[in-house]
Amino acid sequence: MDGRRKTGYQQEVRAQEYLEQQGFQAIQRNYYSRFGEIDLIMRDQQTLVFVEVRSRRSEKFGTPLESVRPQKQRKLILAAKDYLLKHPYHGPLRFDVLGIKSNGQENKYSHIQNAFYS
Repeated sequence: MDGRRKTGYQQEVRAQEYLEQQGFQAIQRNYYSRFGEIDLIMRDQQTLVFVEVRSRRSEKFGTPLESVRPQKQRKLILAAKDYLLKHPYHGPLRFDVLGIKSNGQENKYSHIQNAFYS
């Protein structure tokens, strides 16, 4: 695993732990489809949540949350539809973005629920 992938994996683990501390239940990490990857699939009470995790060390090129542009949103929506075809769910759904700003010693989390809609 290269350095960038390793860092991404570690941030996804931290994101999952953070969300579990907020009461979320983990369903799956790294769901891959031909449309792209969903970092985390969680349940928040009765809502199935597709979570995009973004991390940054600085905001030189924008915040982690600003990096989820419309093209990425479309890919996430298509990947979520693919997931739902294989794992039917008839309750409420939403897309969240969890930004992690790390300075190497501590992490600051920014969680946006309903960050975008399908």
